[in-house]
Amino acid sequence: MSTILPTLAPKKKDSQNDDSEKGDLSPAISVATLGAPTELEPSRSFWRRPKRELDNIATQPSVFDDPTTLEVYRPPASYENAHRFDPDARWTWREEYAIVRKIDWRVMVWAFIMFFALDLDRTNISQANTDNFLQDLGMTTNDFNLGNALFLLCFLIAELPSQLISKRVGPDIWIPSQMVLWSLVSGGQYWLSGRTSFLATRCLLGFMQGGFIPDVILYLSYFYTKTELPIRLAWFWVSNYVAALIGAFVAVGVLQLRHVTGRAGWRYLFLIEGGLTMIVGLTSFFMMPPSPTQTKAWYRPNGWFSEREEIIIVNRVLRDDPSKSDMHNRQGLSPKMIWNVLKDWRMWPLYILGLTHFIPVTPPQTYLTLSLGNLGFNTVQSNLLTVPSTVLGIIMLLIPCYLSEIWDSRTGATIILQLWALPLLIALYTFNEHTSQWVYFAVVTLITGYPYVHPVQVAWASTNSNSVGARTVSASIYNMFVQAGSIVSAYIYRADDAPLYKRGNRALIGITVMNIFLYIFTYFFYRGLNKRRDKIWNSWTPEEQQKYLDTTTDQGNEKINFRFAY
Repeated sequence: MSTILPTLAPKKKDSQNDDSEKGDLSPAISVATLGAPTELEPSRSFWRRPKRELDNIATQPSVFDDPTTLEVYRPPASYENAHRFDPDARWTWREEYAIVRKIDWRVMVWAFIMFFALDLDRTNISQANTDNFLQDLGMTTNDFNLGNALFLLCFLIAELPSQLISKRVGPDIWIPSQMVLWSLVSGGQYWLSGRTSFLATRCLLGFMQGGFIPDVILYLSYFYTKTELPIRLAWFWVSNYVAALIGAFVAVGVLQLRHVTGRAGWRYLFLIEGGLTMIVGLTSFFMMPPSPTQTKAWYRPNGWFSEREEIIIVNRVLRDDPSKSDMHNRQGLSPKMIWNVLKDWRMWPLYILGLTHFIPVTPPQTYLTLSLGNLGFNTVQSNLLTVPSTVLGIIMLLIPCYLSEIWDSRTGATIILQLWALPLLIALYTFNEHTSQWVYFAVVTLITGYPYVHPVQVAWASTNSNSVGARTVSASIYNMFVQAGSIVSAYIYRADDAPLYKRGNRALIGITVMNIFLYIFTYFFYRGLNKRRDKIWNSWTPEEQQKYLDTTTDQGNEKINFRFAY
């Protein structure tokens, strides 16, 4: 994990809302300064939550326990939860566990449902392909590739503007609005008439769905600490696989309507799933309070949390990361902040990995149902045969997230995807027209059930940004690079290379090998930065270290006492 080296307590700054200072220092604080017995957070177990005495004090040491640093990190009055901030607040593990469970049920479950709806509308094109979708619209696989590329390009373009809107109006308003807008387009695909309308709806869906994921992650950060969020993000992305799993079974039934009504079954698939998203989007306006202390409304007069619970939620999050009060939930991002994040060369290795790490497995996944159809499986069989890879994918999503924490190694947990894909892609490349369809199915299933390391890499980019404002922007930039990688992926399997895609698979093997070297480079890149900073920092006397902290203009991860995760 990234760290800030313990230092002497800094002098009081003139501004309480200075991004360059707030949230970057971690003075060494003894347990005695808490004024009450405190059980420090123990290391986490892979199998179960660490055992604690439930009635022991759960409040963790933080900068708020030192009178000097308290004033540096005190939340400004503009922070929406400032009235619940109390540096003297203490609570027990029993209270904390109960509140986290309540947040999981009230906030996390609904985030899962929203992401589930997004993925139904984002991936149902795959099920439509098993029902003569391209033939009905007079299109080729190249037209399909262009539609996917336009969707991803528009998704990419919308990422950062969406984040800017979300920070200005609040994710609790913008996220439901996005869902309602794209549900209209998704359901409107019932009336597709050809190539032009297909490409137009792909563009509109991309524009309206872009930014949804970083917007939701920003919203979740209001409620969870940095140690709680990664595993919840892993379950958040499980909704992708659940949507694929349920979508496959729904498609099996809905696509049969072609034989009942005479209209293509894929048209009803778009209409039904778009209608479901509309319901979820409208409900989200009532299910997403602006913050932990703003849950009361005319339809929820008592709110979700008592005053005591609000105090615990706010103070546990701020003790974990004091910089979360730097920006209130209706505060926009400045162009200068965006530019500063863009030019931060220390983050570029992670952005490049975002661009390339999914490419080896994306074309086989996108073409899974088409490939199964080419092998002779019918519509029902093709959809049901996607189920094994989906179930495997759920398992392989959670494993890297746990390994990242067990090993305390981001590189080790994320390079697994490339090591998994390489031998399988080599096997796929050797196949010919005489290869058994079941052997082909087994290998493609293993490829598409790959270790999903995206949540780890999102958290990795967030950790190495080391500032709430920077994290907000870097999350969007990272996702933009991921979408750009998906655009590249859309052009690797081409119509003139079908059905075995020998040329495409050869390219995927080369990219996988390149990725392995990129991960190794990133490991030594961040390790080298840390060693260089260690050498400089340790060569200074305590007085020189303190003088640096008091006078430096370095911000966030530029600071000599910041250490990168790798």
